[in-house]
Amino acid sequence: MTYDVAGLGNALMDALVVVDDAEALLDRLGLVRGTMHPVDHAEWEAVHKEVAHLDVVLESGGSCANTIATVGRLGARAVYRGQVGDDALGQTYADRLADACGEHLLRVSSDAPTGKCLSIVSRQDAERTMVTDLGASVLLPDLGGFADVLRSTRIAHFTGYTLLGGAMEGVVRQALPLARDAGALVSVDVADPFVVGQLRDTLWRVLAAYADVVFLNAEEARALTDRTPEHAAETIASEAGVKTVVVKLGSRGSLVLHDGEAHEIGVRKVEAIDTTGAGDAYAGGFLYGLARGWAPETCGALASAVAAETVAQLGAVVKDGARLRALAAELAPR
Repeated sequence: MTYDVAGLGNALMDALVVVDDAEALLDRLGLVRGTMHPVDHAEWEAVHKEVAHLDVVLESGGSCANTIATVGRLGARAVYRGQVGDDALGQTYADRLADACGEHLLRVSSDAPTGKCLSIVSRQDAERTMVTDLGASVLLPDLGGFADVLRSTRIAHFTGYTLLGGAMEGVVRQALPLARDAGALVSVDVADPFVVGQLRDTLWRVLAAYADVVFLNAEEARALTDRTPEHAAETIASEAGVKTVVVKLGSRGSLVLHDGEAHEIGVRKVEAIDTTGAGDAYAGGFLYGLARGWAPETCGALASAVAAETVAQLGAVVKDGARLRALAAELAPR
């Protein structure tokens, strides 16, 4: 296989800013704390202008891209397909992704600006409030050369966000059977309770038809199955036939159900600075181990450690690749 993990998703530039008095700022901007607000380009620029005088950090983002970049920083061969605009943010996005993975398969569009997500992070408790303009990210017209990648990767990773409609959904629906028929493991991150609310039946069909691995948090698991998170994994495994179900339980760790055997994974305690992308980082750690044939509980242990490193910094992808590779070496099977 040429690649360990390949991902297809919505390419969004993350703009992150830590604010001392987040409540006052959010009230003034009319934003609901701790939620995601979809906006257009002009609205995004107006909110960004309010915080531009602060230390705004730019990182490549989007759930799938965060996971793929984490796999790359861990030292595996990973590649990502998405679309950015022909603008400065798009070039910065490509540079960040290439730094993490050594390469990318981004398409550049002149029809729309680069998608971006402004995360306003409270310094008091690391709670984030997001303002998102999807821009060019959801307008990807085709797989391009990524079709050949899907035929030569161990794992193909997707997220529920890409099934919300538009051009991207059509591309993902081409990619899923292509990866499955080529023998790749198919990994799906449900991504958000909002996605479950919009696409519950669609998600069930996708999981049953294609998924070997699924990632959910506690709220998503409950929304998808109407059961407690602990019992949700059993429901998904039995009703959708998914081999590996991972339910992230926040401060209580995570539950990995693999071939009917449950493994409880603990957390590594850190001082939280920014919770952005913790679940994406977890998936990256888990898929790195899975691509190497590690036992599911070992994959979970690395995933938890990587997620802890992520929340201890600003941004969704750990910048210190040497630290991530050291963690992988520490937890690798002997």
